[in-house]
Amino acid sequence: MTTRSVVTRTRRVERTSDQDFSFTAAMIPALAPDWAGPAVIGNFRKRAWQAYQQLPMPSVRDEAWRRTDLRALRTGRFHLPSGDEPGKLPAAPARLLRPLVDRTHGGQLVIQPQNTRAYLDPVLAEQGVIFTDLRNAEAHHADQLARIMGEVVKPEEGKFAALASAFAQYGVFVYVPAGVQVEAPLHSVLWGPGENLAFFSRIMVWLEDGASLTYVHEAASPTLLDAQTLHAGIVELHIGRGASLKFVELQSWGKHVWNFSHERAHVEQDGNLDWIFGALGSHLTKNFSELELVGDGATGRMSGFYFTDGDQHLDHDTQQNHLARSTTSDLLFKGALKDHSRSVWQGMIYVAPGAQKTDGYQANRNLVLSNQARADSIPGLEILADDVRCTHGATVGKVDPEPIFYLLSRGIPYPQAERLIVQGFFDPIMQRIEFDGVRQRFQQAIMDKMG
Repeated sequence: MTTRSVVTRTRRVERTSDQDFSFTAAMIPALAPDWAGPAVIGNFRKRAWQAYQQLPMPSVRDEAWRRTDLRALRTGRFHLPSGDEPGKLPAAPARLLRPLVDRTHGGQLVIQPQNTRAYLDPVLAEQGVIFTDLRNAEAHHADQLARIMGEVVKPEEGKFAALASAFAQYGVFVYVPAGVQVEAPLHSVLWGPGENLAFFSRIMVWLEDGASLTYVHEAASPTLLDAQTLHAGIVELHIGRGASLKFVELQSWGKHVWNFSHERAHVEQDGNLDWIFGALGSHLTKNFSELELVGDGATGRMSGFYFTDGDQHLDHDTQQNHLARSTTSDLLFKGALKDHSRSVWQGMIYVAPGAQKTDGYQANRNLVLSNQARADSIPGLEILADDVRCTHGATVGKVDPEPIFYLLSRGIPYPQAERLIVQGFFDPIMQRIEFDGVRQRFQQAIMDKMG
């Protein structure tokens, strides 16, 4: 194909909410008259601010948001950390800084309101690897940043995409030159404590042809009672020809956080992406994640884990776009629900005209552990080529009483029996995760949620 275009699920135009955020252009340093930074950054922030002003707030009248209600979000109360406020907030705990995929880090970034701590192995730096925070990247790597910023996820894609693009004050830029194999994993932590604060982030990863990388990013905060905190984020991934990225993304926000994110990966010819999601926290999450296989022979795997309790609401909207020949995608999301919580998963496999020899798979499995919990699962296919293999499936069910009865008959107490059933339910997703530390984190989350 000489021309490729992304066709996504049709989404209705969002209507304006009765309330909007109180952020202004004066809060964006790049729009100040005395801005001395790179013009490309200033122009991008200006474009994002204009998109934010023009786009309405989403509502349940919009197809993509019809199962996620934002009317309880106190939009007018949020503000950016400023003055001496960051110094009064708790620092990131040591448990978040431990390696999850290896014994050591090739590099680590700890991003928090108080400060940013950065480390990169000198050997990797000599090879041309860049692993730095967003502010440093804008100041010293603007030309390389311009190749990806706003090119994979555009500000015009939604109100929260524009908001994060205009105001992102925290973020990570990763660049791996052609042919460089980064053996030790990179690790970043975004720590967002506080009440009525707004955190905006942007994660950008660019792998040149033939490069390889394992990268772990976690966003987290403590839980506050009777409070709200806002996070809006962007994730942009570019995997060059023959390159390989293993990206582990963990969300362990406190249960007072309203979390919104737009994420997309471009995979070039013969490139490979192994994308692992873990959603453990937040009060409400609305996540758009898209895998775009834009080169012949590109492959991508998306593995998602979530476990909700209390009144948590997690909404994941995934899309697998096959835009070239002989591409392969494989998506499996598994979740369990307790108490009055709710999950929403809506997925789509899209096969473009001419994208022959496509192999696409998607599945969502849900285990409902209480009568008040609810899981919505909506798979979809849109196939415009005739030589493909695409399958999808979704299940929502309760714990089977027969294995519970069997375990009880062997003298195992009911809580432990139920816990064993839940662990067995998640075993297929655990087998897809090759990193012991990540599996242990998920298994501990199961134990915590089960009490």
